[in-house]
Amino acid sequence: MLKEVIAGLTSTPKTLPSKYFYDQRGSELFDDITELEEYYPTRTERAILKKYVDEIESQLGQNILLIEPGSGSSEKTKILLKRMSNIGCYMPMDISGDYLLKVAEQLQQEFPHIEIKPLSIDYTQPFKLPDDSPNARRVVFYPGSTIGNFKRDKVDQFLKVIYHLVKDGGAFLIGVDLKKDISVLEAAYNDKKGVTAAFNKNILSHINSVIHSNFDATLFEHKSIWNEDKGRIEMHLFAKESHEVQVNGTTISFEEGESVHTENSHKYTLEGFAQLVSKWFEVKKVWTDENQYFSLQYLVPK
Repeated sequence: MLKEVIAGLTSTPKTLPSKYFYDQRGSELFDDITELEEYYPTRTERAILKKYVDEIESQLGQNILLIEPGSGSSEKTKILLKRMSNIGCYMPMDISGDYLLKVAEQLQQEFPHIEIKPLSIDYTQPFKLPDDSPNARRVVFYPGSTIGNFKRDKVDQFLKVIYHLVKDGGAFLIGVDLKKDISVLEAAYNDKKGVTAAFNKNILSHINSVIHSNFDATLFEHKSIWNEDKGRIEMHLFAKESHEVQVNGTTISFEEGESVHTENSHKYTLEGFAQLVSKWFEVKKVWTDENQYFSLQYLVPK
């Protein structure tokens, strides 16, 4: 974390890695975001999952090891765990280890017939599954359009990691947010209750607790902005006044109005996403809502 934070804050413009949103408090705040009136992705994806779960089960086949990178609370995954009989083992993965174990314990109680095997890991880097992983068809489930958080140059790296996980007859089930009216997008990331603002600022508290920096979150303002050229919502923290922050002995200076870019959320057309993944995967099936706001896509490795 120290190396990544200093590298980001000494670059121009300043950045912070979005994966550091997710300590326990950050994970809880994100769960709150998903319930907001303005935040359409979660409820829309849930509706797609509920409506088409039987078709999804049919596509995935029998004897499934369901792997979910960045699983968080696993709320959407419960739709599959409850209604699909072909999942023998569920492997949630998250960088927030304490939160992950708490969720995994609850899941095991709720679904005693399914083996729950949590794995605390940074899934954006190459990794191997544990040696005692079940011998079953590997299906990676990646809801929430989280792939949109990756910069374009990192998407291929991530797809390569997933490809090597599922290349021997597996599959990739992924949620993909679609391009739509800008007013809908901007409202979703600048909610009236300020939950997204608290989530964005929590990255500073998380960093303080781990690498002993002294960010004062009250000196920053949250804003989410649509970048038309790059087809993405950008989350920023803007300095309200000039000040300095100490990061483990390194002094970082902020000018009033200066931005720290914390996250991207790219939006796609169906054709554009198929092209994006085409080096590694072929899109076999797409499910969408009636407004074409969101999509769930079934991909197979090439």
